[in-house]
Amino acid sequence: MSFASFEEFIAMGSHGVYVWTCYGLSLAVLALNVALPILARRRYLQDEARRLRREELK
Repeated sequence: MSFASFEEFIAMGSHGVYVWTCYGLSLAVLALNVALPILARRRYLQDEARRLRREELK
């Protein structure tokens, strides 16, 4: 595919809104697939550290 200008590339032959929305949603899903497990692991480790501190005090 070749485009005459950058504006034409962005417009994608009048399908630009659909194309770029799909790219954006796909990127968001991929980012969530990376971020959510990292955040869940961090939360789990914090909860375990808290639990161990409570057990040490007993």
